[in-house]
Amino acid sequence: MSTTLSANVMTQLRRTYRSDFGLTCRPISDSGAITATDRNRAAHNNAIFCRARVHALQEAVRWGEPYALFLAPGLMTWIVPLVEGESLQGGLSGGEVRVEGDTSEPTEIINFIVSAGVSRKAATTYVNQVVRWPQPRVHEAAASLFASFYQLSGWSPTLLTRNRDNALQQRQIAEVIHERKRQPQRAYPLEEERILLSLIRVGDRAAARSMLNTMLAAIFLYSPREAVIRARVIEMMGYLVRAAVEDSPLLEPLLERQQQWMMRVFTTEGFEALCVVVREALDDFMQSIFEQGYGRTNKKVRKALDYISDHFSEEIRLEAVAAHVGLSTFRIAHMVKDHTGRTILQHVKRLRIEKARHLIEETSLTCAEIAYAAGFSDQSFFTRQFREMTGTTPAKYRRERRGLG
Repeated sequence: MSTTLSANVMTQLRRTYRSDFGLTCRPISDSGAITATDRNRAAHNNAIFCRARVHALQEAVRWGEPYALFLAPGLMTWIVPLVEGESLQGGLSGGEVRVEGDTSEPTEIINFIVSAGVSRKAATTYVNQVVRWPQPRVHEAAASLFASFYQLSGWSPTLLTRNRDNALQQRQIAEVIHERKRQPQRAYPLEEERILLSLIRVGDRAAARSMLNTMLAAIFLYSPREAVIRARVIEMMGYLVRAAVEDSPLLEPLLERQQQWMMRVFTTEGFEALCVVVREALDDFMQSIFEQGYGRTNKKVRKALDYISDHFSEEIRLEAVAAHVGLSTFRIAHMVKDHTGRTILQHVKRLRIEKARHLIEETSLTCAEIAYAAGFSDQSFFTRQFREMTGTTPAKYRRERRGLG
Protein backbone atom coordinates (compact mmCIF):
# COMPACT_ATOMS: atom_id res chain seq x y z
CA MET A 1 0.00 0.00 0.00
CA SER A 2 1.36 3.43 -0.90
CA THR A 3 2.69 5.42 2.06
CA THR A 4 1.03 8.55 0.61
CA LEU A 5 -2.39 7.17 1.59
CA SER A 6 -3.18 8.40 5.10
CA ALA A 7 -4.28 6.07 7.88
CA ASN A 8 -7.29 8.32 8.42
CA VAL A 9 -8.55 7.58 4.91
CA MET A 10 -8.37 3.83 5.45
CA THR A 11 -9.98 4.10 8.89
CA GLN A 12 -12.88 6.12 7.52
CA LEU A 13 -13.20 3.78 4.54
CA ARG A 14 -13.37 0.69 6.76
CA ARG A 15 -15.91 2.34 9.06
CA THR A 16 -18.19 3.39 6.19
CA TYR A 17 -17.94 0.06 4.42
CA ARG A 18 -18.66 -1.97 7.56
CA SER A 19 -21.62 0.27 8.38
CA ASP A 20 -23.10 -0.18 4.91
CA PHE A 21 -22.34 -3.85 4.29
CA GLY A 22 -21.27 -5.46 7.57
CA LEU A 23 -17.91 -6.61 6.15
CA THR A 24 -14.32 -5.50 6.59
CA CYS A 25 -12.28 -4.33 3.61
CA ARG A 26 -8.59 -5.20 3.78
CA PRO A 27 -5.52 -4.33 1.72
CA ILE A 28 -3.96 -7.17 -0.22
CA SER A 29 -0.24 -7.68 -0.64
CA ASP A 30 1.68 -8.35 -3.86
CA SER A 31 1.31 -12.06 -3.11
CA GLY A 32 -2.47 -11.79 -2.73
CA ALA A 33 -2.51 -12.15 1.05
CA ILE A 34 -4.87 -9.98 3.10
CA THR A 35 -4.17 -8.44 6.48
CA ALA A 36 -6.43 -10.82 8.42
CA THR A 37 -6.21 -10.28 12.16
CA ASP A 38 -8.40 -13.15 13.35
CA ARG A 39 -7.38 -16.73 14.07
CA ASN A 40 -8.36 -17.86 10.59
CA ARG A 41 -5.44 -16.17 8.88
CA ALA A 42 -4.36 -19.49 7.39
CA ALA A 43 -7.79 -20.01 5.83
CA HIS A 44 -7.95 -16.44 4.53
CA ASN A 45 -4.49 -16.65 3.00
CA ASN A 46 -4.25 -20.17 1.65
CA ALA A 47 -2.27 -20.50 -1.57
CA ILE A 48 -5.34 -20.90 -3.82
CA PHE A 49 -7.06 -17.79 -2.45
CA CYS A 50 -3.88 -15.71 -2.74
CA ARG A 51 -3.32 -16.68 -6.37
CA ALA A 52 -6.96 -15.90 -7.12
CA ARG A 53 -6.67 -12.43 -5.58
CA VAL A 54 -3.53 -11.65 -7.59
CA HIS A 55 -5.35 -12.66 -10.76
CA ALA A 56 -8.42 -10.64 -9.74
CA LEU A 57 -6.32 -7.52 -9.17
CA GLN A 58 -4.74 -7.89 -12.60
CA GLU A 59 -8.18 -8.28 -14.19
CA ALA A 60 -9.55 -5.31 -12.24
CA VAL A 61 -6.79 -3.11 -13.66
CA ARG A 62 -7.31 -4.54 -17.14
CA TRP A 63 -11.05 -3.75 -17.12
CA GLY A 64 -10.73 -0.55 -15.09
CA GLU A 65 -13.26 -1.52 -12.43
CA PRO A 66 -13.80 -3.80 -9.41
CA TYR A 67 -13.49 -7.49 -10.20
CA ALA A 68 -15.63 -10.18 -8.54
CA LEU A 69 -14.78 -13.87 -8.66
CA PHE A 70 -15.38 -17.21 -6.98
CA LEU A 71 -12.60 -18.22 -4.60
CA ALA A 72 -14.19 -21.64 -4.08
CA PRO A 73 -17.49 -23.30 -5.01
CA GLY A 74 -20.22 -20.88 -3.89
CA LEU A 75 -17.73 -18.48 -2.23
CA MET A 76 -17.28 -15.03 -3.80
CA THR A 77 -14.92 -12.13 -3.20
CA TRP A 78 -14.26 -8.84 -4.99
CA ILE A 79 -11.13 -6.78 -5.47
CA VAL A 80 -10.82 -3.01 -5.92
CA PRO A 81 -7.63 -1.75 -7.63
CA LEU A 82 -5.96 1.26 -6.01
CA VAL A 83 -4.49 3.43 -8.74
CA GLU A 84 -3.10 6.95 -8.61
CA GLY A 85 -2.67 8.38 -12.08
CA GLU A 86 -0.96 5.67 -14.12
CA SER A 87 0.50 3.78 -11.15
CA LEU A 88 -1.00 0.72 -9.43
CA GLN A 89 -0.50 1.18 -5.68
CA GLY A 90 -2.24 -1.95 -4.41
CA GLY A 91 -5.66 -3.46 -3.98
CA LEU A 92 -8.49 -3.92 -1.52
CA SER A 93 -10.44 -7.06 -0.76
CA GLY A 94 -14.10 -6.40 -0.01
CA GLY A 95 -14.54 -9.61 1.96
CA GLU A 96 -16.00 -13.04 1.18
CA VAL A 97 -19.62 -14.19 1.06
CA ARG A 98 -21.53 -17.32 0.16
CA VAL A 99 -23.89 -16.74 -2.74
CA GLU A 100 -27.59 -17.32 -2.18
CA GLY A 101 -29.06 -19.78 -4.62
CA ASP A 102 -25.75 -21.53 -5.22
CA THR A 103 -26.11 -25.28 -4.72
CA SER A 104 -22.63 -25.74 -3.23
CA GLU A 105 -22.69 -27.22 0.26
CA PRO A 106 -20.49 -25.83 3.06
CA THR A 107 -18.59 -29.12 3.09
CA GLU A 108 -17.54 -28.51 -0.52
CA ILE A 109 -16.01 -25.15 0.41
CA ILE A 110 -14.35 -26.68 3.47
CA ASN A 111 -12.86 -29.53 1.43
CA PHE A 112 -11.64 -27.04 -1.17
CA ILE A 113 -9.81 -24.99 1.47
CA VAL A 114 -8.40 -28.13 3.09
CA SER A 115 -6.98 -29.12 -0.31
CA ALA A 116 -4.91 -25.92 -0.15
CA GLY A 117 -3.16 -27.14 3.00
CA VAL A 118 -5.42 -25.62 5.67
CA SER A 119 -6.51 -27.72 8.65
CA ARG A 120 -10.11 -28.92 8.58
CA LYS A 121 -10.81 -27.20 11.89
CA ALA A 122 -9.60 -23.83 10.61
CA ALA A 123 -11.43 -24.26 7.31
CA THR A 124 -14.67 -25.18 9.10
CA THR A 125 -14.44 -22.21 11.47
CA TYR A 126 -13.80 -19.90 8.52
CA VAL A 127 -16.73 -21.16 6.43
CA ASN A 128 -19.15 -21.02 9.36
CA GLN A 129 -18.39 -17.31 9.77
CA VAL A 130 -19.08 -16.41 6.14
CA VAL A 131 -22.42 -14.68 5.57
CA ARG A 132 -24.82 -15.39 2.69
CA TRP A 133 -25.67 -12.68 0.15
CA PRO A 134 -27.68 -12.46 -3.05
CA GLN A 135 -25.22 -12.06 -5.92
CA PRO A 136 -26.42 -8.55 -6.94
CA ARG A 137 -25.36 -7.30 -3.51
CA VAL A 138 -21.82 -8.41 -4.26
CA HIS A 139 -21.65 -6.04 -7.21
CA GLU A 140 -23.32 -3.30 -5.16
CA ALA A 141 -20.67 -3.64 -2.45
CA ALA A 142 -17.83 -3.72 -4.97
CA ALA A 143 -19.08 -0.56 -6.70
CA SER A 144 -19.60 1.19 -3.37
CA LEU A 145 -16.11 0.32 -2.11
CA PHE A 146 -14.58 1.52 -5.38
CA ALA A 147 -16.47 4.83 -5.30
CA SER A 148 -15.84 5.43 -1.59
CA PHE A 149 -12.11 4.84 -1.86
CA TYR A 150 -11.57 7.32 -4.68
CA GLN A 151 -13.87 9.87 -3.09
CA LEU A 152 -12.10 9.70 0.28
CA SER A 153 -8.54 9.41 -1.08
CA GLY A 154 -8.85 12.07 -3.76
CA TRP A 155 -6.83 9.86 -6.08
CA SER A 156 -7.32 10.14 -9.82
CA PRO A 157 -7.32 6.66 -11.44
CA THR A 158 -6.33 7.74 -14.94
CA LEU A 159 -5.15 4.25 -15.87
CA LEU A 160 -8.45 2.67 -14.81
CA THR A 161 -10.54 5.25 -16.63
CA ARG A 162 -8.64 4.65 -19.86
CA ASN A 163 -8.79 0.87 -19.53
CA ARG A 164 -12.51 1.00 -18.72
CA ASP A 165 -13.16 3.19 -21.77
CA ASN A 166 -11.12 0.81 -23.94
CA ALA A 167 -13.00 -2.23 -22.64
CA LEU A 168 -16.39 -0.60 -23.16
CA GLN A 169 -15.44 0.40 -26.67
CA GLN A 170 -14.33 -3.08 -27.67
CA ARG A 171 -17.42 -4.61 -26.09
CA GLN A 172 -19.72 -2.28 -28.03
CA ILE A 173 -17.84 -2.91 -31.28
CA ALA A 174 -17.99 -6.68 -30.76
CA GLU A 175 -21.74 -6.51 -30.12
CA VAL A 176 -22.33 -4.54 -33.31
CA ILE A 177 -20.15 -6.90 -35.35
CA HIS A 178 -22.01 -9.92 -33.95
CA GLU A 179 -25.38 -8.37 -34.74
CA ARG A 180 -24.48 -7.21 -38.24
CA LYS A 181 -22.95 -10.52 -39.24
CA ARG A 182 -26.47 -11.92 -39.09
CA GLN A 183 -27.73 -9.26 -41.49
CA PRO A 184 -27.08 -8.73 -45.21
CA GLN A 185 -23.78 -6.92 -45.76
CA ARG A 186 -24.24 -3.20 -46.11
CA ALA A 187 -22.07 -0.54 -47.65
CA TYR A 188 -20.14 1.84 -45.43
CA PRO A 189 -22.78 3.78 -43.42
CA LEU A 190 -22.32 7.33 -44.68
CA GLU A 191 -25.62 8.35 -43.07
CA GLU A 192 -24.24 7.46 -39.64
CA GLU A 193 -21.55 10.11 -40.04
CA ARG A 194 -24.27 12.74 -40.03
CA ILE A 195 -25.87 11.23 -36.94
CA LEU A 196 -22.48 11.30 -35.20
CA LEU A 197 -22.07 14.97 -36.09
CA SER A 198 -25.51 15.70 -34.65
CA LEU A 199 -24.56 14.06 -31.37
CA ILE A 200 -21.31 16.01 -31.27
CA ARG A 201 -23.18 19.25 -31.84
CA VAL A 202 -25.49 18.67 -28.88
CA GLY A 203 -22.55 17.59 -26.71
CA ASP A 204 -23.78 14.06 -25.97
CA ARG A 205 -20.41 12.36 -25.48
CA ALA A 206 -21.70 8.94 -24.42
CA ALA A 207 -24.07 8.66 -27.38
CA ALA A 208 -21.38 10.00 -29.73
CA ARG A 209 -18.93 7.35 -28.53
CA SER A 210 -21.55 4.64 -29.00
CA MET A 211 -22.27 5.81 -32.55
CA LEU A 212 -18.54 5.98 -33.29
CA ASN A 213 -18.17 2.37 -32.15
CA THR A 214 -21.05 1.35 -34.40
CA MET A 215 -19.28 3.01 -37.31
CA LEU A 216 -15.94 1.40 -36.48
CA ALA A 217 -17.63 -2.01 -36.43
CA ALA A 218 -19.19 -1.28 -39.82
CA ILE A 219 -15.82 -0.17 -41.18
CA PHE A 220 -14.21 -3.40 -39.95
CA LEU A 221 -16.94 -5.54 -41.52
CA TYR A 222 -16.65 -3.62 -44.78
CA SER A 223 -12.95 -4.51 -44.91
CA PRO A 224 -10.71 -5.71 -42.05
CA ARG A 225 -7.56 -4.57 -43.87
CA GLU A 226 -5.81 -1.89 -41.82
CA ALA A 227 -5.06 0.25 -44.87
CA VAL A 228 -8.75 0.40 -45.74
CA ILE A 229 -9.72 1.06 -42.12
CA ARG A 230 -7.25 3.95 -41.92
CA ALA A 231 -8.58 5.43 -45.15
CA ARG A 232 -12.18 5.23 -43.92
CA VAL A 233 -11.29 6.70 -40.54
CA ILE A 234 -9.43 9.62 -42.11
CA GLU A 235 -12.36 10.18 -44.46
CA MET A 236 -14.74 10.25 -41.51
CA MET A 237 -12.57 12.66 -39.53
CA GLY A 238 -12.31 14.94 -42.53
CA TYR A 239 -16.08 15.03 -42.89
CA LEU A 240 -16.61 15.90 -39.23
CA VAL A 241 -14.05 18.70 -39.26
CA ARG A 242 -15.32 20.20 -42.54
CA ALA A 243 -18.89 20.13 -41.31
CA ALA A 244 -17.92 21.75 -38.01
CA VAL A 245 -15.96 24.52 -39.72
CA GLU A 246 -18.80 25.16 -42.16
CA ASP A 247 -21.12 25.37 -39.17
CA SER A 248 -18.99 28.03 -37.47
CA PRO A 249 -15.91 29.91 -38.77
CA LEU A 250 -14.73 30.10 -35.15
CA LEU A 251 -13.77 26.44 -35.47
CA GLU A 252 -11.16 26.83 -38.23
CA PRO A 253 -8.31 25.88 -35.83
CA LEU A 254 -9.76 22.36 -35.94
CA LEU A 255 -8.16 22.01 -39.37
CA GLU A 256 -4.74 22.06 -37.70
CA ARG A 257 -5.87 19.59 -35.06
CA GLN A 258 -7.06 17.27 -37.80
CA GLN A 259 -3.51 16.94 -39.13
CA GLN A 260 -2.28 15.80 -35.72
CA TRP A 261 -5.04 13.21 -35.43
CA MET A 262 -4.32 11.92 -38.93
CA MET A 263 -0.65 11.40 -38.08
CA ARG A 264 -1.63 9.27 -35.09
CA VAL A 265 -3.95 7.22 -37.28
CA PHE A 266 -1.15 6.66 -39.81
CA THR A 267 1.31 5.49 -37.15
CA THR A 268 -1.01 3.23 -35.11
CA GLU A 269 -1.05 -0.50 -35.81
CA GLY A 270 -3.79 -2.99 -34.96
CA PHE A 271 -7.55 -2.51 -35.08
CA GLU A 272 -8.03 -2.30 -31.31
CA ALA A 273 -5.29 0.30 -30.89
CA LEU A 274 -6.66 2.23 -33.86
CA CYS A 275 -10.11 2.28 -32.25
CA VAL A 276 -8.61 3.80 -29.10
CA VAL A 277 -6.90 6.53 -31.12
CA VAL A 278 -10.10 7.37 -32.96
CA ARG A 279 -12.07 7.55 -29.70
CA GLU A 280 -9.46 9.86 -28.21
CA ALA A 281 -9.63 11.97 -31.36
CA LEU A 282 -13.41 12.18 -30.98
CA ASP A 283 -13.08 13.33 -27.36
CA ASP A 284 -10.44 15.84 -28.38
CA PHE A 285 -12.64 16.99 -31.25
CA MET A 286 -15.62 17.60 -28.96
CA GLN A 287 -13.44 19.42 -26.45
CA SER A 288 -11.89 21.51 -29.21
CA ILE A 289 -15.32 22.51 -30.47
CA PHE A 290 -15.97 23.97 -27.05
CA GLU A 291 -12.53 25.51 -26.53
CA GLN A 292 -11.97 26.87 -30.02
CA GLY A 293 -15.55 27.90 -30.53
CA TYR A 294 -17.42 28.79 -27.39
CA GLY A 295 -14.42 28.59 -25.09
CA ARG A 296 -12.76 31.60 -26.70
CA THR A 297 -15.86 33.72 -26.33
CA ASN A 298 -16.77 35.96 -23.46
CA LYS A 299 -17.31 34.09 -20.18
CA LYS A 300 -20.84 35.43 -19.94
CA VAL A 301 -21.59 34.11 -23.43
CA ARG A 302 -20.12 30.72 -22.58
CA LYS A 303 -22.23 30.61 -19.42
CA ALA A 304 -25.33 31.47 -21.44
CA LEU A 305 -24.59 28.76 -24.00
CA ASP A 306 -24.04 26.21 -21.24
CA TYR A 307 -27.41 27.14 -19.77
CA ILE A 308 -29.08 26.78 -23.17
CA SER A 309 -27.46 23.35 -23.69
CA ASP A 310 -28.73 22.19 -20.31
CA HIS A 311 -32.27 23.51 -20.71
CA PHE A 312 -33.09 23.61 -24.43
CA SER A 313 -35.61 20.77 -24.14
CA GLU A 314 -37.56 22.76 -21.53
CA GLU A 315 -39.51 26.00 -21.88
CA ILE A 316 -36.61 28.43 -22.04
CA ARG A 317 -37.02 32.21 -21.91
CA LEU A 318 -34.57 34.99 -22.66
CA GLU A 319 -35.24 36.41 -19.20
CA ALA A 320 -34.08 33.15 -17.61
CA VAL A 321 -30.85 33.14 -19.63
CA ALA A 322 -30.20 36.77 -18.72
CA ALA A 323 -30.85 36.13 -15.03
CA HIS A 324 -28.51 33.12 -15.09
CA VAL A 325 -25.57 35.17 -16.40
CA GLY A 326 -26.43 38.37 -14.52
CA LEU A 327 -26.99 40.66 -17.51
CA SER A 328 -29.94 42.40 -19.08
CA THR A 329 -31.88 40.59 -21.79
CA PHE A 330 -30.73 43.12 -24.39
CA ARG A 331 -27.07 42.81 -23.40
CA ILE A 332 -26.84 39.01 -23.38
CA ALA A 333 -28.82 38.68 -26.60
CA HIS A 334 -26.46 41.11 -28.32
CA MET A 335 -23.33 39.41 -26.94
CA VAL A 336 -24.41 35.90 -27.99
CA LYS A 337 -25.20 37.09 -31.51
CA ASP A 338 -21.94 39.03 -31.74
CA HIS A 339 -19.71 36.19 -30.51
CA THR A 340 -21.36 33.18 -32.16
CA GLY A 341 -23.12 34.55 -35.21
CA ARG A 342 -26.43 33.10 -33.99
CA THR A 343 -29.24 34.44 -31.85
CA ILE A 344 -30.22 32.68 -28.64
CA LEU A 345 -33.40 31.51 -30.33
CA GLN A 346 -31.38 30.03 -33.20
CA HIS A 347 -29.18 28.14 -30.75
CA VAL A 348 -32.25 26.72 -29.01
CA LYS A 349 -33.87 25.78 -32.31
CA ARG A 350 -30.73 24.05 -33.62
CA LEU A 351 -30.33 21.97 -30.46
CA ARG A 352 -33.99 20.98 -30.44
CA ILE A 353 -34.01 19.95 -34.09
CA GLU A 354 -30.79 17.97 -33.70
CA LYS A 355 -32.28 16.11 -30.74
CA ALA A 356 -35.49 15.50 -32.70
CA ARG A 357 -33.53 14.08 -35.64
CA HIS A 358 -31.69 11.73 -33.34
CA LEU A 359 -34.93 10.54 -31.72
CA ILE A 360 -36.57 10.03 -35.11
CA GLU A 361 -33.67 7.88 -36.28
CA GLU A 362 -33.01 5.92 -33.11
CA THR A 363 -36.43 5.43 -31.48
CA SER A 364 -39.99 4.45 -32.36
CA LEU A 365 -41.52 7.44 -30.55
CA THR A 366 -44.39 9.20 -32.30
CA CYS A 367 -43.85 12.66 -33.78
CA ALA A 368 -45.91 14.15 -30.96
CA GLU A 369 -43.75 12.42 -28.34
CA ILE A 370 -40.57 13.54 -30.10
CA ALA A 371 -41.82 17.12 -30.31
CA TYR A 372 -42.40 17.16 -26.55
CA ALA A 373 -39.08 15.46 -25.74
CA ALA A 374 -37.15 17.96 -27.87
CA GLY A 375 -38.78 20.97 -26.21
CA PHE A 376 -41.61 21.85 -28.59
CA SER A 377 -45.00 22.35 -26.93
CA ASP A 378 -46.94 22.09 -30.19
CA GLN A 379 -46.58 19.35 -32.81
CA SER A 380 -47.63 21.59 -35.70
CA PHE A 381 -45.01 24.19 -34.75
CA PHE A 382 -42.43 21.41 -34.44
CA THR A 383 -43.27 20.16 -37.93
CA ARG A 384 -42.89 23.67 -39.40
CA GLN A 385 -39.57 24.23 -37.64
CA PHE A 386 -38.29 20.81 -38.66
CA ARG A 387 -39.21 21.38 -42.31
CA GLU A 388 -37.59 24.81 -42.25
CA MET A 389 -34.26 23.38 -41.06
CA THR A 390 -34.19 20.04 -42.89
CA GLY A 391 -36.35 20.63 -45.95
CA THR A 392 -38.72 17.80 -45.11
CA THR A 393 -41.33 16.77 -42.53
CA PRO A 394 -40.52 14.54 -39.54
CA ALA A 395 -42.67 11.71 -40.91
CA LYS A 396 -41.05 11.80 -44.34
CA TYR A 397 -37.61 12.11 -42.76
CA ARG A 398 -38.24 8.91 -40.79
CA ARG A 399 -39.45 7.02 -43.87
CA GLU A 400 -36.39 8.10 -45.87
CA ARG A 401 -33.98 7.06 -43.12
CA ARG A 402 -35.62 3.65 -42.94
CA GLY A 403 -35.56 3.16 -46.69
CA LEU A 404 -39.32 3.32 -47.09
CA GLY A 405 -39.30 6.12 -49.65
